[in-house]
Amino acid sequence: MFDITKLPFYGELPVGVCSFSALEDELFSCRAKSRIPENSQSVIVYLFPYYLGDDYYKNSNLSKYAVPEDYHRICGEYLEKAAILLREEFSGFSFQSFCDNSPINEVKAAALAGLGVRGENSLLINDEYGSFCFIGEIVTDMKTDVKNCELRYCLKCGLCKRECVNNAISEAGIIEEKCLSSITQKKGELKEDEKALILNSGCIWGCDACQNICPMNKNVKCSPVKEFYENVKPRYEGKADYSEDRAFSWRKNEVIERNLEILCCKKDKNQL
Repeated sequence: MFDITKLPFYGELPVGVCSFSALEDELFSCRAKSRIPENSQSVIVYLFPYYLGDDYYKNSNLSKYAVPEDYHRICGEYLEKAAILLREEFSGFSFQSFCDNSPINEVKAAALAGLGVRGENSLLINDEYGSFCFIGEIVTDMKTDVKNCELRYCLKCGLCKRECVNNAISEAGIIEEKCLSSITQKKGELKEDEKALILNSGCIWGCDACQNICPMNKNVKCSPVKEFYENVKPRYEGKADYSEDRAFSWRKNEVIERNLEILCCKKDKNQL
């Protein structure tokens, strides 16, 4: 019988398992899809909590997930280390890790693996760490006897919908083009109403409005991932702060510089 407690990082990170068959009809088309093992049977799902405690976000102009170093690298290294250990333990099977650019519906996979509920804002909400979690998975052709958990949903109190600055949360999920987090990541010139959203939020990358208001995010535990604490930068002030090891680096510096300029223009006008 498969023993989930023997998985790498069990007890350090939230981890669960679900069947691949429950997800294969909803795979996203992306380059990473070609890495899914033939005849995949199981998906091992890891959560990487990133909430560091309120003191780390004082006077921040970035979403909480962008305050640590780039989670793609940190989570990716954990997942690949876990995959290597699993390949050694189960040498006859394939184990492929995915994070963020995954073809897997990560929120559904995590919910089926018993790691949380789906929020009205489409995020996974874990009992201990709330919605402040990155999700990664390892897909394998090894079959396990773990049963899928029932898909469960949040309190549906409606607070996230009311708090959303651009009414981006609908019954069908997030309307991406209206989501402020997506708007801060757009290339090129923004529309005036989009600039106004950034001005009013004071955030130049991402948005935490729906997460901060969520009652299921109250009194959540801080991250157990020590790497998230090692190079914390809650504010971005200009090109001197730009580096390739942050979550916003994939857009290069032009986009975040544009957003910072929007806020700086407001500050300059207020001083006139």
